[in-house]
Amino acid sequence: MTDYSRVGALAKEWEPYSNFWRIAHDWVMDEPKWRHGRFDSFDAKDMENKIGMGSKQLHKILRQLSTTPENGPLIDVATVVKQQLEDFQPYVPIVTALRNPGMRERHWEAVGQLLAGEGQEPLEVGPDHVKDNGDGSSNFTLNSFLDMGMLEVAEKVAEVGERSAKEFSIENQLRGMQEAWQAVEFDCKETYRNTGTYILKGSEEASMLLDEHIVLTQAMQFSLYNKPFKEEIDAWATKLLYVSECLEAWLKVQRAWMYLQPIFDSPDLMVQLPNEGKKFKSVDSTWRQVMNRVSRDCKVINACSQDGLLEKWGQAIKDLDWVQKGLEDYLEVKRAAFARFYFLSNDELLEILSQTKDPTRVQPFLCKVFENMSSLAFNEDLTVSSMSSLEGETVPFVELLSTAGSNVEHWMTEVEVAMREAVRAALYNAVLTYVDVPRTEWCVSHPAQTVLNASQIHWTSEVEAHIKGNTVGVYAEQLHQQLMDLVALIRGGLSKLQRTTVGALVVIDVHAKDVVEKLHEEAITTTSAFEWISQLRYYWNKDDTGRENCWVMMVQTDFPYGYEYLGNTFRLVITPLTDMCYMTLMGAQSLNLGGAPAGPAGTGKTETTKDLAKALAKQCVVFNCSPEMDYIMVGKFFKGLACSGAWCCFDEFNRIYIEVLSVIAQQLLVLFGAKAELASYSECKELDFEGSTINMKPTFNVFITMNPGYAGRTELPDNLQALFRPMAMMVPDYALIGEIMFYAYGFASGRALAQKMVSTFKLSSEQLSSQDHYDYGMRAVKSTIEAAGLLKRLHPDQDENQILLRALNDVNVPKFLKDDLPLFANIITDLFPDTEPPVVEYGELKPALVAALDRASMQATDYVMLKCIQLYDTLQVRHGMMLVGPTGGGKTNTYKALQAAMTSLSSDDELPEATFQKV
Repeated sequence: MTDYSRVGALAKEWEPYSNFWRIAHDWVMDEPKWRHGRFDSFDAKDMENKIGMGSKQLHKILRQLSTTPENGPLIDVATVVKQQLEDFQPYVPIVTALRNPGMRERHWEAVGQLLAGEGQEPLEVGPDHVKDNGDGSSNFTLNSFLDMGMLEVAEKVAEVGERSAKEFSIENQLRGMQEAWQAVEFDCKETYRNTGTYILKGSEEASMLLDEHIVLTQAMQFSLYNKPFKEEIDAWATKLLYVSECLEAWLKVQRAWMYLQPIFDSPDLMVQLPNEGKKFKSVDSTWRQVMNRVSRDCKVINACSQDGLLEKWGQAIKDLDWVQKGLEDYLEVKRAAFARFYFLSNDELLEILSQTKDPTRVQPFLCKVFENMSSLAFNEDLTVSSMSSLEGETVPFVELLSTAGSNVEHWMTEVEVAMREAVRAALYNAVLTYVDVPRTEWCVSHPAQTVLNASQIHWTSEVEAHIKGNTVGVYAEQLHQQLMDLVALIRGGLSKLQRTTVGALVVIDVHAKDVVEKLHEEAITTTSAFEWISQLRYYWNKDDTGRENCWVMMVQTDFPYGYEYLGNTFRLVITPLTDMCYMTLMGAQSLNLGGAPAGPAGTGKTETTKDLAKALAKQCVVFNCSPEMDYIMVGKFFKGLACSGAWCCFDEFNRIYIEVLSVIAQQLLVLFGAKAELASYSECKELDFEGSTINMKPTFNVFITMNPGYAGRTELPDNLQALFRPMAMMVPDYALIGEIMFYAYGFASGRALAQKMVSTFKLSSEQLSSQDHYDYGMRAVKSTIEAAGLLKRLHPDQDENQILLRALNDVNVPKFLKDDLPLFANIITDLFPDTEPPVVEYGELKPALVAALDRASMQATDYVMLKCIQLYDTLQVRHGMMLVGPTGGGKTNTYKALQAAMTSLSSDDELPEATFQKV
């Protein structure tokens, strides 16, 4: 068997010999070519590598060969080759410098000057001056350069080469930028909406490239090697700056054009703003001409380099600014004519003003300028006969109101007057008929708002009569019976509107009963006692104009009823905390101050303010504050409040920056100071405010809510704090709220049920695990009560404990983790020991879910069906929700299956109407 173990060792021994002869061969072959060949025919990098690496390798080879005595002749040859390579080494920098790809004629002239010497005519060298020497060689070889004495000026030649490389780099960058811009285009292929013209798209890439290239060009302008291209670089820099300015102006014009184009597309607004419309049409014509040209050549560099384009855009910006100023002034005039327009955005107001020929188009915006007016009943002659709320309640106007041929701000002002007259007439009618009709019939025969307030007017009168007659205890029993009659009425066959009315009346009646019982316990015998005057009392008295109107009184404050139409909405449950907040805010009104409820989330700061506004029939605009708010925005809002006499609740007021708060303090100081100068609520005050003359109504007020101590909140300046009366809010009495709400939904044992519900949440918060999505506060209480109320309507004869048990399960079980479910079940068992969980029937929902899952190629397992049913139950009592679980847990498929099932059932004609809605 052949032994190959020595092959590797032999190969290693042979390696120095092989490398030497390869280097020697390359040198013998290349050296004549390098010396005598045309200078631009060989690779300078290859020469540099072979000479440099060859010298290093020969040094190593000689060391290896010297270990063997027989290599003497070979060492002599290797030494000669090594010496030849080292002798050639000084020529390499010259070749590298002159073979630079950036060498141009100007550089060869500089080399020729160096070879000729200073003050002499430069020698003609370079690829453009090749001459035959007559012996087969030329003057464009390394040897010819050496013969000219290039080695003596090698350093300066290297400098020329370096300069050529730097200039070549600048040239390449310049050409690269110019080529890059040939590929950058605007996207102008599709017309913008229905305008028949185009807008710039894809400008972000151009803007980024402009910024990058302007910086790069500026660096080139400061380079030491830019002399050959200085004029070209300066011209390119000028062009880029022009394109940048042009693009910036273009985009500014585009933003303004896109905003104004739909506005002046309306014939109505063109008639109302003829000068502005004419100016805009001029800009619009320029825009269309330019964009049509750009649509044919979309290259950014070409589009932005059009002659005179920057001047066109500069003029267009001036014209559009003038148009926008005219538009703002026009909107300000309209807002001054109808102050509630201040509560609309510019876009919403323009939408209204662009429909002056058709007053019915204003209806979608009614709920934004009135508290709860969603529609008006227009006759064929465009007269208005009644108004309706979001809930569908309708109140007739006292007289027909004509809108034909009138500006929208004028007939909207008339609508406001007609609304107040209609509410006043309905309230007066409800007050008159109260004593003639049984109360259970009376309360479903009038608009909800008038039912509540007429009842309070009579309650105030009756309480004072019984206090004077010392029969308060008798009246307390009468109120209790009235309450039970209403609870029984709710269980009957009422419509949705009637049930809401009676439920709200129950909330008011429970508080009225509690107040009278307290008066009886404390043996109040005079109507001037604090226990009585600290209540919200309603009177039908003459005002300072001699006209009979409703007045609301509390302690030292008398306030005129606002007659704002509130529709058929539920009322806030009145707790001792609510009473205290009412008293503080009403006191602030009489002191010409604002109100400032403060406290943690969920304590009712905003809702209590809104409910007091409902009690006084005032429009209350809730404004969610943010750090982006500025004093100009707030100043406009204050104008609307002061001119309309409305209330505003600034939610989380201390999120606004301190600089803005300081200006707001000065604005409020002016308004509150003017209000203090008026002697009665029927007067108005004319004053200059934020550059305008406004007519201020003294019924306006500003309330703020705050969460002190929260992250990102600002401490109010002292001058602002002095303008508000503070009120500390705390967690309300859930049991009391639950009791009253249960009564309002028709439960007979409201107190016992409320205590069980509160105990359930208290024990759950103590025993169950702590999770971010667990909530046992006011929101959970409200959801449970609403679920119980819904079940009570569906099953009026079912045991009330069973109803509450199911409501607690429906609201809470879907959100609990697996480990917490047994603990919650034990809590329920302890609190409802004798109550069997009700058997729940979902009718056609389960078969529809099975069919929906089958269509989606999924199995209807018990777990999936359970989650779909839980999601359905949760949807009945919550406005929004979050599905939480691991990836692949079925979150998406659960809601999609329920969506498909509910949509299919919504079109089932055999099911009762509105059982299921399309999703």
